[in-house]
Amino acid sequence: MVRISEKIAKAQKEGRTWCSFEFFPPKTQDGWANLYSRIEKMKELGPIFVDITWGAGGATSEATTAFVKAAHADLGLETCMHLTCTNMPVEMVNAALQEAYDSGCRNILALRGDPPRGSEEWTATEGGFNHAIDLVRHIRKLYGDYFDIGVAGFPEGHPQSTSQDDEMRHLREKVDAGANVIFTQMFYDADVFIDWGRRVRAAGIEIAIVPGIMPIQTYASFKRRTDFSKTIVPQSLWDLLEPIKDDDKSVRELGTKFVAEMCRKILAAGLGIHGIHCYTMNLSRGTEMLLEELNIVATADVVKPLPWRLSLTSKRRTETTRPIFWSNRQRSYVTRTADWDEFPNGRWGDQSSPAFGDLNSLSLALPHSPTDASRLWGNPTTLADISALFARFCRGDLTTLPWSDQPRAKETTIISEPLAQLNEAGFLTINSQPRVDGVPSSDPAYGWGPRNGYVYQKAYLEFFAPPALATKLLDLIEQTPAATYHAVNKEGDLRTNSNEGPNAVTWGVFPGAEVIQPTVVDAMAFLAWKDEAFELGGQWAELYKTSSPASAELIHSIMDTYYLVNVVYNDYRDADDLAIFKPFLSLASAAPIANGH
Repeated sequence: MVRISEKIAKAQKEGRTWCSFEFFPPKTQDGWANLYSRIEKMKELGPIFVDITWGAGGATSEATTAFVKAAHADLGLETCMHLTCTNMPVEMVNAALQEAYDSGCRNILALRGDPPRGSEEWTATEGGFNHAIDLVRHIRKLYGDYFDIGVAGFPEGHPQSTSQDDEMRHLREKVDAGANVIFTQMFYDADVFIDWGRRVRAAGIEIAIVPGIMPIQTYASFKRRTDFSKTIVPQSLWDLLEPIKDDDKSVRELGTKFVAEMCRKILAAGLGIHGIHCYTMNLSRGTEMLLEELNIVATADVVKPLPWRLSLTSKRRTETTRPIFWSNRQRSYVTRTADWDEFPNGRWGDQSSPAFGDLNSLSLALPHSPTDASRLWGNPTTLADISALFARFCRGDLTTLPWSDQPRAKETTIISEPLAQLNEAGFLTINSQPRVDGVPSSDPAYGWGPRNGYVYQKAYLEFFAPPALATKLLDLIEQTPAATYHAVNKEGDLRTNSNEGPNAVTWGVFPGAEVIQPTVVDAMAFLAWKDEAFELGGQWAELYKTSSPASAELIHSIMDTYYLVNVVYNDYRDADDLAIFKPFLSLASAAPIANGH
């Protein structure tokens, strides 16, 4: 289900209030990095799609199409791509549509657009389109029903409209030409919106209406935007904000309550509207507060249809199975498998010996500078320093390590202290999951997938260990019938007690569906991951080459000599959540371990 109209219909059928977000293209690389980071966080709010503006005069067209690609491939978010007529000859329009099609985007917002920068009046581009309706017809002619096509709606009236009847006639014509979603301009008067919505329905227009909602962030920004757009602002809202206009916190809190009440009115107005589209202005707090005030709560089936982040490119939409090793490096996995013709669906089958891409891509490099490294991790010069860093990450005191591009997962909270103790004992953990025995798919920590299902997982640990320590540990694990392992050093010397073929470590059972096994442990994939894991350690060391040579030497030494080990405790029915840790505890009690010695 990839089109906006389908997602809206599904939410309505389930009796769920939906939300979606709009962003605009930043002007700098740092701005893009910050935006992607913010969207990663806001994804947890459960938007059914996001869109990004085209920019005044089509100035950000390349940035918009690049965002659509990244949102689908890396962020796993359904998108709606803005497309305007401004400064866009038909060749550029066709190129943008082709890029949207190739990236898996199924939604276009067709707009006439604002005048180019520096112009007061809108003029058609030679070889382009005069009106949004021309763009709608062109898209339908080229792509049939492939895209959902959105058009603009103006609850307060289009600036160039001669009458309400004339405006409604134009909207009806755009719908007849092929538009099937209406996105409205922002508004703050619920009565004005409801009156417009009733006229839309009275005109026989039954397609989905997406109400554009602008959270109030500060008084200054609110006044600037409403003045610029000539938005109707009820006197009651001015009376509310004027006395507190210099207090941003109070403006945001009271403004949120006003906008939330406005949303409640339009959702209850009988217009067939069951969600809101938030104009975020690339900020998160106002939107978060509004959704909280409205009690619009994300559900696991929306936020987490699988345990890992989906990639929504055309080829990968049906992908359901991945190796667990890239759980904390999902963008890297997508990059290294981008050239595959098919992706595992249901089982890790024909891809059991895939050709993973090499490690030369810039997207696989650590994003940190030497200054970042010192700020985040200090200048470790002893094994105790390294162990302490890993332990801090497990306890949630560090947000990132070279092997994880995201903070500690919520599901590992139950084992965070044993993990920290493992690191303090000399085992440097980089991936883990606790056992789960049939919790509801709606569980806030472990849940994923469709509603009314149950999910399961085997306990898993992955870590670096020095050779002597690894050998003793693996001897103990071989005496544990429920445990299997793979261990490999940088040169590729592999030791394992596991049978050939994949071992499912996460699976789910859902109504009316086959069992889904989305993560597996597989020897061939582990060897491909091994190269990346040791490479990341080497890159970490190189960050200290100038600022702290002793740190660089220490980390290189670890990467050159340690083994990378994964352990699966296969008895997920064992009620002891710490069963996977017993071989480590046994080793520690037999001979106290100190930082890998």
